[in-house]
Parts: sequence; C-alpha cells; structure tokens
Amino acid sequence: MGLSAYLIVSTLLFAIGAFGFMARRNGILMLICIELMLNGVNLSLVAFNAYQPAPAVNGAIFALMIMAVAAAEATVGLALVIAIIRTRQTAEVDQYRDLKE
Repeated sequence: MGLSAYLIVSTLLFAIGAFGFMARRNGILMLICIELMLNGVNLSLVAFNAYQPAPAVNGAIFALMIMAVAAAEATVGLALVIAIIRTRQTAEVDQYRDLKE
C-alpha cells in the first residue's frame, strides 16, 4: 500500500467528520465528528512522515500535538456538553441559542 491509499483514507475520514459535524444537531455527536476529523489529519501526517526518505521527527511531533489537543478538546468539550445537558435536559444544540446572551 502506498502513500496515496493512506491519503485517500485520511481524506475520507476528514470528509465524513466534516459532513457529520455540519449535519448533526446533537452536541456529543458533533464532538465525535471533530475527533474523526482530527484522526484523519493524524493519519495523513503519520503516513506522510513514514514515506519520507529520511524519517523526520517534525511530523511525529506534530501528530503527537494534535492527539494532545484532541484529548483536551474531548475532555473539556464533553464536560461542557454534559453540564448543559443536565441544565437544559436536551443535547440538541439548537436549544442553546439563549446562551449567547
């Protein structure tokens, strides 16, 4: 399997995540779609780094940073969504419009 196969799979992961984020109204599912997009980016970075003539450390460090940001985003985002669900009794993000005020 070459680099193009990994890039195709990572592009599909990112596209599915982007479509899911725009199509969903549930806050938890939106967070899952963001994680899917970040995993697609990580797959492309790791695959591109593996096919370099001399393995570069920069791509691996960048992928590790993305995984750390994804873990922090999942933790904070899930805590916020669960706190809102407890007060509003719904996970639909359309019901959160009054939080802007």
